[in-house]
Amino acid sequence: MEIAIIGGGITGLSLALHLHQRGIACRVFERVAEVKELGVGITLLPHAMREFAALGLSQELLAQGIENQESCFFNRFGQLIYKEARGKFGGNPYPEVGIHRGRLHLILYRAALKRLGPERILTNHQCVRVEQDGEQVVVYLRESTSGRALEAQRADAVIDCEGVNSAVRKQFYPDDKLAFGGINTWRGVSRHAPILTGRSYMRIGSIMTGKLVVYPIIDNYDGAGNQLINWMAEIQGDRFTQNDWNAPGRLEDFYPIYQNWRFDWLDVAAMIRQAEFILEYPMVDKDPIEQWVFGRVALAGDAAHPMYPRGSNGAAQGVIDARTLAESLAQYESLPRALKEYENRRLPAANRVVRTNRSNPPDIINIRVEELVGDRPFEDLDRYITQDQLQALSNQYKQIAGFAMEDLGERR
Repeated sequence: MEIAIIGGGITGLSLALHLHQRGIACRVFERVAEVKELGVGITLLPHAMREFAALGLSQELLAQGIENQESCFFNRFGQLIYKEARGKFGGNPYPEVGIHRGRLHLILYRAALKRLGPERILTNHQCVRVEQDGEQVVVYLRESTSGRALEAQRADAVIDCEGVNSAVRKQFYPDDKLAFGGINTWRGVSRHAPILTGRSYMRIGSIMTGKLVVYPIIDNYDGAGNQLINWMAEIQGDRFTQNDWNAPGRLEDFYPIYQNWRFDWLDVAAMIRQAEFILEYPMVDKDPIEQWVFGRVALAGDAAHPMYPRGSNGAAQGVIDARTLAESLAQYESLPRALKEYENRRLPAANRVVRTNRSNPPDIINIRVEELVGDRPFEDLDRYITQDQLQALSNQYKQIAGFAMEDLGERR
């Protein structure tokens, strides 16, 4: 049995490593000509770190990132609403890690090159379409840099991990389109002294009046003790025309909302102005679909369940897909049955996270407090909502996402 994996991102490379671990041959076809350290930050939640630990990569990820100690929720006036210990600091069996997305990608890529061999990780190969009969799948490819057709490849199954703009998904869902609710985001990285504990994940404000997520991703970035801080500004607009994807961001488009955010523990305005670069993204996902498997072709990761980038859950759900799929392929002799078992195990759980990230994300804590208190500072938050009630909101999201304490010893 040989599996063709379309897309050499986080999900695709994780799947390749899991398949190799189980003695299942595979090849990865990645559209970019050269894998580089690109992007901004990502948080690896405990259930994601559980999957990377199974691949023997957790120590390298810890060394390249920063282990989160706490998650803190503030209103836009800098007042603490709620905080909780995270990862191993909160008694979990696995840590929570903030890391540069490019570093994570390179760790996976180098591991795949070493374990599978470079002849099985093919860059500059863009999938155009797939065709299948009852026994095999044909993958039609072109060279990304030139556009010339490459020799078609045959495999026993194709797993599409190409992401939100997947060509394979489009074959099965020709009317598929992004869902944009008018929320724009701007992401940047800034060199800054450690904030709070230096291991703090911070959510500030709400989507209604301007939200900011802040966390460190590289320690001692400049040799002078400063960290590389990842931040994301998120604003609900009144227009529903989707902005460009991954475009250079303009400070004037969002900075006025944050220009007076100066707290005794962080000067937000200064941090934003000091950004090394800013990228603009639309906040998009896709409506959940009820079928991921089509004969010998299956969708995984963002190709199966693109979700709002809230709660740091997109990558986690993708790597859980990868391990679950590899387990099914190793367990069942019938390949079509293995793919269907993967779909049965993963589709309902991932679709539930997609819906939750739209309606009840982790920062529902900030939203709920703003609704109760109003858009103003508070003197005694307990008059409006208790810490136990806020903890219940946090726990509800963890249970749906799959990293509640009671779930972390299990594999779903």
